[in-house]
Amino acid sequence: MLRVRASDARGLTRLDWLSSRHTFSFGHYYDPDCMGFGPLRVINEDRVQPGRGFDTHGHQDMEIISIVLDGALEHKDSLGNGSIIRPGEIQRMSAGAGVRHSEFNASHSEPVHFLQVWILPEIEGLAPSYEQMAFAEEERRGWLRLVGSRDGRDGSITIHQDVDLYSTLLADRQSVVHRLAERRMAWVQVALGAVSVNGRQLHPGDGLAIDEPCTIEIHGASAAELLLFDMA
Repeated sequence: MLRVRASDARGLTRLDWLSSRHTFSFGHYYDPDCMGFGPLRVINEDRVQPGRGFDTHGHQDMEIISIVLDGALEHKDSLGNGSIIRPGEIQRMSAGAGVRHSEFNASHSEPVHFLQVWILPEIEGLAPSYEQMAFAEEERRGWLRLVGSRDGRDGSITIHQDVDLYSTLLADRQSVVHRLAERRMAWVQVALGAVSVNGRQLHPGDGLAIDEPCTIEIHGASAAELLLFDMA
């Protein structure tokens, strides 16, 4: 079965410094029918005003993946890591037994637009860890580039769960295909632009849940950027 999660159906948090759309229940937004999908627990699309951000706070037993679409995001954590994430880069922080971190817009003049994804780990109480990698546009343009996996293969970040995460950039009328195997499920998240997935028209912020084996055919309806999660 294929089910569309429309962008404008998502939850919304709006503050003077933050606009955040929640694909699944998060914070003050609660929908018992949208608590996650498989090991996917959170997909938040955040826009943070210049010089503002999330003060230091704690996490535990969660794989937290940050993907910047526009601007720059500054990260600091209790492991001693400090970095700036830019478009084309992916950061994975395994909260494990417990970690504290902050996220701020690294610019004092331009907003930052990013996706934050939370995935439930296979094992609780892991030692906290951190990883950040860059994937050039040429690596993702016109095909599904593996950017995250359980075993870190093909130069992807390591996710402590049976999830293969792909990223692609498509031109108008460009297509990619992915075969979803038995006992697997998939989520397609459109970050930018518009696509058609197995006949479903998707626009920025839309998601598509797929819970049966099939060939996933993705066609660019405009220049587009999207993520595909292939999960146990």
